[in-house]
Amino acid sequence: METYLWKLKKEKLNKTNLAKYSNFIKKNYKIDSDYDYNKIWKWSVENPGNFWKSIWDFTKVKGKTGNIFLKESNIFFKNKFFPKGKLNYAKNLLSKNNNELSIIFKSENGYKNKLTWKNLTLKVAKISGWMKEIGIKKGDRVAAYLPNIPETVIAYISTASLGAIWSSCSPDFGTAGVVDRFSQISPKILFIVDKYFYNGKEINVLKRLPEIIKNIPSIKKIIIVSYPGTEVEKNKNNKMKVYYWKDLVNKNNNYTKIKYTLSNFNDPLAILYSSGTTGKPKCICHSTGGVLLQHNKELQIHSDVKDNDRVFYFTTCGWMMWNWLVGALSSGATILLFDGFPMYHKDDLLLEFASEEQVTLFGISAKYIDALNNKGAIPKNNYDLSNLRTICSTGSPLSEEGFKYIYNKIKKDVHLSSISGGTDIISCFVLGNLYQPVYAGEIQNKGLGMDVDIFNEKGSSIKNLKGELVCKKPFPSMPIKFWNDDGDKKYKSAYFEKYKNIWHHGDFAKITNNGGFVIFGRSDTTLNPGGVRLGTAEIYNVVEKFKEIQESIVIGQSWNNDIRIILFVVLNNGYNLNNEIKEKIKKAIRVDASPRHVPSKIIAISEIPKTKNGKLVELAVKQSIEGQTIKNLEALANPDSLKQFKNIKELNE
Repeated sequence: METYLWKLKKEKLNKTNLAKYSNFIKKNYKIDSDYDYNKIWKWSVENPGNFWKSIWDFTKVKGKTGNIFLKESNIFFKNKFFPKGKLNYAKNLLSKNNNELSIIFKSENGYKNKLTWKNLTLKVAKISGWMKEIGIKKGDRVAAYLPNIPETVIAYISTASLGAIWSSCSPDFGTAGVVDRFSQISPKILFIVDKYFYNGKEINVLKRLPEIIKNIPSIKKIIIVSYPGTEVEKNKNNKMKVYYWKDLVNKNNNYTKIKYTLSNFNDPLAILYSSGTTGKPKCICHSTGGVLLQHNKELQIHSDVKDNDRVFYFTTCGWMMWNWLVGALSSGATILLFDGFPMYHKDDLLLEFASEEQVTLFGISAKYIDALNNKGAIPKNNYDLSNLRTICSTGSPLSEEGFKYIYNKIKKDVHLSSISGGTDIISCFVLGNLYQPVYAGEIQNKGLGMDVDIFNEKGSSIKNLKGELVCKKPFPSMPIKFWNDDGDKKYKSAYFEKYKNIWHHGDFAKITNNGGFVIFGRSDTTLNPGGVRLGTAEIYNVVEKFKEIQESIVIGQSWNNDIRIILFVVLNNGYNLNNEIKEKIKKAIRVDASPRHVPSKIIAISEIPKTKNGKLVELAVKQSIEGQTIKNLEALANPDSLKQFKNIKELNE
């Protein structure tokens, strides 16, 4: 076995939540783990009903479990946890009502805002009271087009207090991306920010409103939120009556107490979206109890989050890590929100924030770590990180070099928890724990209650070989459904086509000799730059509107410990791919999809490889570029077209 990078000292183990949980199950379930994580994991997957009940009790969920902990079914996703369970998600998040801090916000320009628990609770009372007054009820959809600001958290908790269903997009999604998502779920109201800032640039969001309203007729009320620290932009373009956030929270003195609507454990809490690889993004519906229970487990037991800890994750409101971050309120922790460009005027701006506010859990993407490393930043010399116990990294695989950089240049004595899961499960399949050492380049282990394995193509379990990441048993945070999915066709197709009644996640991974996990990226054609899953369809939708372009194909190329987007185009007669056309394409993608969708390279080719029934073969193109063997040549209508992707000079620079 390799030498580990870090291990928690024995004298500190007993103070961890994992040790306290071990004592809890020893007392209540006669499970003696002897500080052995694998023993607890084995019990958790062999006794799912009792295990998840133990999480409910240990993390002190407010609600009633009912007398059935797991209603079993022969169909994987029809297994139901706590079918008679009742709770309210918002009530569990508002775990305090005192003068301690609940939220600390900072924007790229240095503007800060802090909310006490009392203040947070009162604002939720006012927004939820007003929402109830205008007729928002259990099961209604509430859409938010907002950045990572305290108002977004308040709107989310307010929505959950009524049993309504939350769905959010961050403002870096263009109008088309927003309409593609929200139009499918028919929201009744829309929270929208007037503007946001990124790398010193002010971006007006309100001018997109008429187009959104035109394409989503279900929206009947608009609430305009001014960006923190700025004056509100007045809406001049729309005939629909609008409400202003500041008016709602400064008035409405009738609403001082929150009236919680009880939900069933498996009632919907939020709708998140797939990347949109094969058309419109799928609407993934997550349950009230499943989200709460899974996040409580991951935050408290795996990440050791305790009362009054300070939890930070760099995320937007279009990513599941935002929901995860907000979930830390249930543990009594203060959450820290940052909005803007993470390197605005300073490479280690986020670590400066962590130092200022004495963060205990610091969460970022692997790409951010790589960027700090490449810029030669040495945060340990500049900041007081004495309270920092945990660094989480997700989004894309963290390289061995990234692991070593953290221990050498950020903090020596810290639990580096590389984590991996997804929007599909709004949580993690594999993540950290404090009983085991940290090895360079490896995620420590499977999550408790998550029966994760690596399968080969035939569906057999393999070790120390690359294969498909699967989950062999049900868990409470699997989606309850996809919205507008007759007969669960899209749901079954997304996770259960490859292996019978086994969750196939679409990650290419292996289990190491240490029992840890290495993730090699997506095994399908989803793009993954900077660890953010992006769909190729959203790029095609923009590119193929150009008169110069006949058709296109897009892939992700492995490059510098990340993935970069490469767009290949076939031009119409009479056009050459010059810089003017390239810049025009990039600008359109940035506006209509998002800045993350913008390709690193645009390259002209003569022919697009396709299957006999006309489908693009993105994976085959990627394999050609990376010198791999193409498995499905016989399925192609024009296999010779793949030759043009070999030895392209531009792809090596």
